[in-house]
Formats: sequence, C-alpha cells, structure tokens
Amino acid sequence: MLGDTFKALSDKTRREILMMLRSGDMTAGEIAERFSTTHATISHHLKMLKDVRLVSVERRGQNIIYSLNTTVFQDLMAWLVNFKE
Repeated sequence: MLGDTFKALSDKTRREILMMLRSGDMTAGEIAERFSTTHATISHHLKMLKDVRLVSVERRGQNIIYSLNTTVFQDLMAWLVNFKE
C-alpha cells in the first residue's frame, strides 16, 4: 500500500489535485476544468488517488465530491518519522 501511495504522489497532476483539495471539497468537473487534459485523464488520476485513499469520495445528489483524506497523510508522516530512527 505504501508503494502505491508513493506512486500516486509521484505524478505532478495528482499532486496538483491534492493541493487544490487543500482549499476544500470539489467535484470532478471543478477539478477537471482547471487542467488542459481530458476529463477521462483527470478521472484516471482521481481514481488512483481514491484507490490509495489520498482522497475520499461522497455522492451528493448528482455530484461526486472529492475531499482530501488527511488521515493517510498523517500515516505517511508517521512512517517517514519512524524511517529516520
């Protein structure tokens, strides 16, 4: 799982999506409109982020809302701190 998390973080677009979500929840459409790539490409990136639990997903009516999952970042930071020791 940790390897998959690092793989997800290795992509610039996925890191940009995570930075955008720091400001608050967004729909897939709101995220996609900030990039010059296709919606399908952004959907692929969002799926990868969801699969490694860096983002959480909630359906609100017809919208799918993406949120930053800070728990995974806390786990990652704890692993990095313990790695040093």
